[in-house]
Amino acid sequence: MADPVLFEILIPSQMSAGMAVQDRVIGLMQDLQFSGRDIFAMRLSLEEAISNAIRHGNRFASDKQVWIRCELTELLVRVVVRDEGEGFDPGQVPDPTLAENLERPSGRGLLLMRAYLSDCCYSDSGRCLTLVRERNSPLPIVPD
Repeated sequence: MADPVLFEILIPSQMSAGMAVQDRVIGLMQDLQFSGRDIFAMRLSLEEAISNAIRHGNRFASDKQVWIRCELTELLVRVVVRDEGEGFDPGQVPDPTLAENLERPSGRGLLLMRAYLSDCCYSDSGRCLTLVRERNSPLPIVPD
């Protein structure tokens, strides 16, 4: 069994920096031969998590950073994304599948992350998000 791959990085509140970290994680997943399904799920989730931290958490503030910690093993990928924003209550995000929210642009990313990840957990008043995708996860499970 290979040793875990770990890294931590602080990035500025810039989308290009977030994309570079996302590409790094995906490259490591490819090196560890994760499935295309696992890679798709993590790419989608990372893009959402990092862009939310930059856009909604730090509000693109040049004096704020996003801290990202990544751990890859042969069994899973765990990424922690922390911003320096005011935080929020994920439970207050409107359900985008309800009729009254179908036209609202918010909430879909959180819904997707929860569907595609083995674990998606907020902490520190919504400023910290832990994403976990287990190798060969069947998620998302689509009803017949």
